Amino acid sequence: MQSNANEVEIIRKDFPQGPFRAAIFDFDGTLSLIRRNWQDVMIPMMVEILVETGTRETREQLHQLVEDFVLRLNGRQTIYQMIHLAEEVRKRGRSPREPLEYKHQYHDLLWVEVSRRIESLQQGRVSHQEMVVPEAHDLLREISQHGVELYLASGTDLKYVRDEVELLRLGDFFGSRVYGALDDYKQFSKAMIIEQIIRDSHVAGSQLVGFGDGFVEIEEVKKVGGLAIGVASEETQRRGISTWKRERLIQAGADIIIADYRQHVRLLDLIEVER
Repeated sequence: MQSNANEVEIIRKDFPQGPFRAAIFDFDGTLSLIRRNWQDVMIPMMVEILVETGTRETREQLHQLVEDFVLRLNGRQTIYQMIHLAEEVRKRGRSPREPLEYKHQYHDLLWVEVSRRIESLQQGRVSHQEMVVPEAHDLLREISQHGVELYLASGTDLKYVRDEVELLRLGDFFGSRVYGALDDYKQFSKAMIIEQIIRDSHVAGSQLVGFGDGFVEIEEVKKVGGLAIGVASEETQRRGISTWKRERLIQAGADIIIADYRQHVRLLDLIEVER
């Protein structure tokens, strides 16, 4: 049965019960909407690059191929999607550019829209509340008041994440516990951050709850025995469930699906947080 915007949809009735002492959040699509619908920039760019190889595949076939691997890698650093793109170019008999060059090309295209949104926020034409998943601040405030330590881990470059966290007035919730992609991409992954949380905070995997709208954070939280909450946010309308997100989050192993945080009171009643 499919969830709607007013429901907390329990996918796995035997989900971990806590009590939870730490929570890890993805950023784009889970909290922030500054980079909303980034896939509408990345996927067409990649399709064009693959068309230029001279492949006999149709645009429709290439779009499906690209969409599958882009969304499967959602949550990892952007460079991994570009590494995969380079592999697809090579499969078609062409010499690809360096993955970092593809990443820069993508960022340049995405920045056209992102810079407008940031400027609107800076100049007060748009409020910070309009650029977050609904009631994200309320959820973060409530869960932190219960003594849960909050961590943020994003596949977006760390320098952008730090700036945007402050712009959206989320910094006080996370403090220094904000992580993002690094130039040396092998030095960051969400799995590494989860291992660090468990090691440094002496938190058991079963005491960790993760929130995310992509495959990676859901899979990594489940690997350590934590509770994985899939945020199937509809990023444009800011209301309702994104069907394709919901389907992929369930495939990744999400225990619970929510549309946004409007139902945060019921959600926190459902799960046990440390008090």
